[in-house]
Amino acid sequence: MAELIAVNIGAARHIEGFGPLTGIVKTPVHGPLQIGRLGIEGDAICDRQHHGGFDQAIYIYFQSDYAFWRQQLRRETEPGLFGENLTVDGIDGTAVAIGDRFTIGDVLLEVTYHRTPCMTFAARMGDPKWVKRFHQAGRPGAYCRVLTIGAVSAGMEVTYTPFAGERVTVCELMALDGARSLDPAFLRRALQTPIRERTRFKYEERLAQLF
Repeated sequence: MAELIAVNIGAARHIEGFGPLTGIVKTPVHGPLQIGRLGIEGDAICDRQHHGGFDQAIYIYFQSDYAFWRQQLRRETEPGLFGENLTVDGIDGTAVAIGDRFTIGDVLLEVTYHRTPCMTFAARMGDPKWVKRFHQAGRPGAYCRVLTIGAVSAGMEVTYTPFAGERVTVCELMALDGARSLDPAFLRRALQTPIRERTRFKYEERLAQLF
């Protein structure tokens, strides 16, 4: 059985040595919190150009991936360390694909994209090489859109429903970050999934330019 280990939120704050305000520093909250279409009630989203919105309302990170990082970092990886909203146990994060769904009580989430590491994340981890390191590890976690709103709290059961159509994993997508060209066959595969709208538009444009 998969389980919601923690629900994490953060306030807008500065990280030492890093100028912009950020909400990446998140800590677990006891008791139920409401998940709406744009995220968790009370959670700060400071960089709305790259974070948040309907297609990236919730960020999930998986205990299976944190187990990998515990070995790599040789330290404990407390829930919220990577800035995720929900920390989930019992699911293989490397197998999660676009369109997969998570049901937590009344809440229904749908995977739309992978997390792309940035300098804010590197500042949070105190490692200037973190962006490259995180990318090479291929364990990005999953951004989700909220299909059904509701309240969640730690300890709730998570029902995992894999997407029945074309499977494009978040790891596969992450590996293509920065690629100058993409295989048209891959673009067509990805467009058969409920991928986030910004990426859908970009892929449709790339295919249109081929003809």
